[in-house]
Amino acid sequence: MRVATARLDHLFGLVGASGCGVLLTDCDGVILDQRCKDSDLTVFREWGLWPGADWSEASEGTNGIGTCLTEKRSVTIHRDEHFFARNTGMSCMDAPVFGADGGIIAALDVSSARVDQTEGFNRLISAMVAQTARSIEADYFRATFPNSRIVVAHTDDSEMSVLLAVDADDLVVGATRGARRVFRLEPTGLLKPRPASDLFGEGEECLGFDAAERAAVMRALARAEGNVSEAARRLGIGRATLYRRMRRLHIGE
Repeated sequence: MRVATARLDHLFGLVGASGCGVLLTDCDGVILDQRCKDSDLTVFREWGLWPGADWSEASEGTNGIGTCLTEKRSVTIHRDEHFFARNTGMSCMDAPVFGADGGIIAALDVSSARVDQTEGFNRLISAMVAQTARSIEADYFRATFPNSRIVVAHTDDSEMSVLLAVDADDLVVGATRGARRVFRLEPTGLLKPRPASDLFGEGEECLGFDAAERAAVMRALARAEGNVSEAARRLGIGRATLYRRMRRLHIGE
């Protein structure tokens, strides 16, 4: 909830004026947090779209929150597509939020009771909900691996956050659900650490002690902007020792 707060505020700033409410639930469909205009409070309370309410499919049948969590995908449930007649006055646009272990941890929902709300407008809101859910997912992943380097991979699927967490030894120690799918890693649970180079297809030529030492020397030289003395200091060795290693590794001045 701490990670999601700023994202929820931003999303509500975009859709709140149109009579929509923004909700965040846990993985069981129980509402944890909610935002709506003061003038809409009574309506949302009467609907049960309020913190503590259970909107799982088991409790409410087909609905935006419960169906999103059950099917683990973005959904829009428009008015009479709801299972219970008491819910057919609303339109609900939802997207799942996945945790660092690849499992679902939340649903993000925007609900509206506007009678003039069209399916085209719903599609527009649905896109914003999906984008916000991915942002929450990415923020949560970064918070889970605060001491790791976060690598963002490209994907044509806008509904996936493809992030990898790489530790100081260049081992991949974490991956979002999207990254697990793209790189064919364990779908859920703890990730088996593996070299980042293995995932990025850098090949066998990058393996071995000489290659690792060369990479360390090149990084030190780059950080020192080519100053050998400064690079040696960063590496914790003498200047003459670094020159010898550079000659052995075929690194020119």
